[in-house]
Amino acid sequence: MKFRTMIPAATALAVVLPSMIGTAQAQTQIQFWHAMQGRLGELLNAQVEKFNASQDEYEVVAAYKGNYSETLNAGIAAFRAGEQPHLLQVFEVGTATMMAAKGAIKPVYEMMAEAKAEFDPSAYLAAVTGYYTTADGEMLSLPYNSSTPVLYINKDALEAAGLDPESKPATWPEVEEILVKLKESGSECPFTTAWQSWVHLENLSAYHNTPFATKANGFGGTDTELAFNGDLQVKHISKLAEWAKDGLFSYSGRRNEGGARFRSGECAMFTESSAGYAGVKAEADFPFTVTNLPYWPDVEGAPQNTIIGGASLWAMSGHEAEEYSGVADFLNFLSSAEIQAQWHQDTGYLPITTAAYELTKEQGFYEENPGTDVAIIQMTGKAPTENSKGIRLGNFDQIRAIIDEELEAVWQGDKEAKAALDEAVSRGNELLRRFEQSTR
Repeated sequence: MKFRTMIPAATALAVVLPSMIGTAQAQTQIQFWHAMQGRLGELLNAQVEKFNASQDEYEVVAAYKGNYSETLNAGIAAFRAGEQPHLLQVFEVGTATMMAAKGAIKPVYEMMAEAKAEFDPSAYLAAVTGYYTTADGEMLSLPYNSSTPVLYINKDALEAAGLDPESKPATWPEVEEILVKLKESGSECPFTTAWQSWVHLENLSAYHNTPFATKANGFGGTDTELAFNGDLQVKHISKLAEWAKDGLFSYSGRRNEGGARFRSGECAMFTESSAGYAGVKAEADFPFTVTNLPYWPDVEGAPQNTIIGGASLWAMSGHEAEEYSGVADFLNFLSSAEIQAQWHQDTGYLPITTAAYELTKEQGFYEENPGTDVAIIQMTGKAPTENSKGIRLGNFDQIRAIIDEELEAVWQGDKEAKAALDEAVSRGNELLRRFEQSTR
């Protein structure tokens, strides 16, 4: 009797197992390479898991490939080997490189149309998507993590200097007055910054409607030339150099080394990405203010609007139509108001859609977390111009390295601002010419 009961069970198992295997095999895998680690990586993985759990047709497989530069290089190498992922996260300075990689990308607007997926470009914030669109307004990639620079202020430090802790300096001259008081009160680091090129040259230029480069900052063609050695940029860098000499500005490093110094309370004021909010809130044991990036009041029309940093998601070419349908579904999932609002609130990155911004307002997040709406207001207060839409240059990562090197010479007192910026422009233009030749 026992033997007989085992036969139907085994038979049933033989029938069920192939069925289960067939279901698993029917799920289409989508390879997603990214540059997010730490807390951001955890939040990204949570989004992927939520999408995978929401349906059974596709499985997104997320893989960390190193920092932004390393991830871009990994994607390029994989394409050359015919092993490219479906989705690749690329930082904003890699936009021109992706556009010039003939045959390597599948433009998002084309992919969405072919997949017959719901896609309304007008739902996205123009100030964010403008960076990743063609001259005709067609979206090439989907913005994922976009941020813009803001000013962080330690309220306790201001109070200790006899200043109003609720002060929100709007201009650089107002900032200078506060820095002098902070120094006099004993502060060893009144002001520091992260991402010096992005904040103090790229965004400085956009915020004052001044060209960083010709040809609409590269949007008008690869035959562009750098122009960030103009009067405005020289004035600003000269002022920072003066502050460095007087102990008002302390250089912390090329990336975000200054973040730890601000969060620990060592530095009183800090220009950084709006995406730094989550880290400051989690680690700082002092009350702080988030306010607009300061501007120079003697520049007509200032402030204009700042530009974004961060990265977007590029669909790579060479995959099957069914797979692109899965990519389209995943991008629509990431664009949904609920997912975007949560991402915005958890990280400090900008919401990429109007719906996500409105949902965040409805949920009372901005009232409970003052200053978290500064970035989006700063970005969307005015319609972008040719000088404030963004910067699209070839070899931009290497150009930034040159800028960093020249600025460091200024902070050390080895070069005047004009000489350093002139040299950075000259050296950077050589890289632009190489890029232009490579696209022909």
